[in-house]
Amino acid sequence: MQALEPQRMYRRIAEELRTNMLRGVWPVGSRLPPERDLAKHLGVSRPSLREALIALEVEGLIGVKTGSGIYVRAIAPRQQSQEPNGADQSRAIAHSWGPLEVMYARSVVEVEIAALAAKNARRAEVAAMHKGLDLMRQASAQGEFPREGDEAFHLAIAKACGNDVLIYMVQQAWAARDGQLFERLSDYFEHPDSWAKAIEEHEVILRAIEVQDPKSARRAMQTHLRNATKRYSASWKLPAA
Repeated sequence: MQALEPQRMYRRIAEELRTNMLRGVWPVGSRLPPERDLAKHLGVSRPSLREALIALEVEGLIGVKTGSGIYVRAIAPRQQSQEPNGADQSRAIAHSWGPLEVMYARSVVEVEIAALAAKNARRAEVAAMHKGLDLMRQASAQGEFPREGDEAFHLAIAKACGNDVLIYMVQQAWAARDGQLFERLSDYFEHPDSWAKAIEEHEVILRAIEVQDPKSARRAMQTHLRNATKRYSASWKLPAA
């Protein structure tokens, strides 16, 4: 297998793995090499490989068995879907983005959005941030994934920056979270401890915005998004088969 180019990495890795399945390198029922070995063989990072594996899992081509590994369940060429139109097309594009590229884009865009919000946020917008954070706390306390409150919090910050283009960019990043790849990634890596840490990080961001401190708001958002990315790159705890 050749080392792969970094652009849209997870798709390239997934297609390389699929090709080798079709060639009989890994027939149905066989176990893939350990993640560390496979990443080294391909010359890619383990998080990028993980995205590709999850993409193949979503397609039903591989399955994960607790304490055993990742096995080939089926072998099939990639299906070409019909191109959607309008709003459906925009949503489909967002759903195709890899979680790592989404998180990187957010770390570029939302860091400055937080600084702008610290300068421009009005009372009603700060109240919307508090509401989003409260929704996160309530969901977490009930053992539920605080997705709604998380999105509401970040969108409230985006709206406070006063730029419609930046608001749209944040909305599209959150639309990507509704894709199957992101949802499956969350199944593996989202848990009460990660929610608690995210809530604490949101609190630091909100305090900086409330006291109109752009520098601190920028730093707090940067820390939060860096930590969020690390949480998605943590050790893969294999679920039950």
